[in-house]
Amino acid sequence: MLKEYKTVTEVVGPLMAVEGVEGVKFDELVDIQMQTGEKRRGQVLEINGDKAMVQIFEGSSGINLEDTKVRFLGRPLSLDVSEDMVGRVFDGMGRINDNGPELIPEKTMDVNGEPINPMARDYPDEFIQTGISSIDHLNTLVRGQKLPVFSGSGLPHKELAAQIARQATVLDSEEEFAIVFAAIGITFEEAEFFMEDFRKTGAIDHSVMFINLADDPAIERIATPKMALTTAEYLAYEKDMHVLVIMTDMTNYCEALREISAARREVPGRRGYPGYLYTNLATLFERAGRLVGGKGSVTQIPILTMPEDDITHPIPDLTGYITEGQLILSRDLFNSGIQPPIDVLPSLSRLKDKGTGEGKTRKDHAATMNQMFAAYAEGKQAKELAVVLGESALSETDKLFAKFGERFENEYVNQGNYTNRTIEQSLDLAWELLAILPRTELKRIKDEMLDEYLPKGE
Repeated sequence: MLKEYKTVTEVVGPLMAVEGVEGVKFDELVDIQMQTGEKRRGQVLEINGDKAMVQIFEGSSGINLEDTKVRFLGRPLSLDVSEDMVGRVFDGMGRINDNGPELIPEKTMDVNGEPINPMARDYPDEFIQTGISSIDHLNTLVRGQKLPVFSGSGLPHKELAAQIARQATVLDSEEEFAIVFAAIGITFEEAEFFMEDFRKTGAIDHSVMFINLADDPAIERIATPKMALTTAEYLAYEKDMHVLVIMTDMTNYCEALREISAARREVPGRRGYPGYLYTNLATLFERAGRLVGGKGSVTQIPILTMPEDDITHPIPDLTGYITEGQLILSRDLFNSGIQPPIDVLPSLSRLKDKGTGEGKTRKDHAATMNQMFAAYAEGKQAKELAVVLGESALSETDKLFAKFGERFENEYVNQGNYTNRTIEQSLDLAWELLAILPRTELKRIKDEMLDEYLPKGE
């Protein structure tokens, strides 16, 4: 039997203390009825004897301590799921937000998910084509991987997210492909951009969108990625779909965690973030993966803006430890007019070797990738040398490397937001650029491969 309590003793920020409770459990869902009759939802954060700490999703403004009634529902926060969610837009708490009809749920799932047995995990090794050369060729994304994008304030990460959502596909696969898009603490303008872009390009037809706006209560931000990942797990493991989860902006999620931690008067960790930030992020990111014998998969691209472009900031720093690499957006490339401004040298996909090669992409993938990295690094070095000593100090080979570096940025990385390249087109473009260099400098590619693929001089 559900009991109702009128023993609210304190309200601080999004938190509420209730005394004299019995049988209440951590993470339990709470119904809060205010003196005006308005109902709000909350969740149990902490139990200490007969005292419960509740976080209120809609915020605590207007709550009267004497007349507020609290009911503990005996179950955790959950989401009603159905295959009909694909093509629909929801708010950050999983409520329908597109003026469409209500869903008839197939089942109700706990948003905290269930831990995957490590022995049941399958190794991520199937190529996902995003249509972006600097990802597909040089920092390959594979099915079941988590590959974050590290961006900065004002950089075009939202355009990149929309481009990946539009273009991403699994090659030669019979299973359906779906996008789960979670926008966390974004502005109304950004939300309009995403919804307009998804509708205009048809990406909405295979997407599920969760939109949490900047003026929504910060506490909702904690729930939004969980809602998205629960939907993704349902579509992947029960409907056998390949699901790509794009979450932007994880920095807003971490800021909401810090706000709640401060309201709970916890001892702060680095830069004021709670000491459990790493654990909390890991519970989200580790929900990516594939299951042995299962057809579906959950792949994640979390996007975060680095405060002050600082890669040593706790959020990107801890994210880098949990995930399998990172894609870094460069302010210098962006200022040079390059879209998307992915800085390939510090970017990394730790699983790229498993998702490339004959039968997956093409046999020349790994060799050309290594050669492109080496040649671009050499080209940047030559350009820096020319700035210090003047171009006359460069050898003829150095000049060719500098030319390669320039064309690499302007033709290969700079492909615009609406160009969708197949992996074959990216590889062919790579060979075209490598032909600038003397054959003797292509030391990372075997002779028989050079004979087969290198364009012959005019």
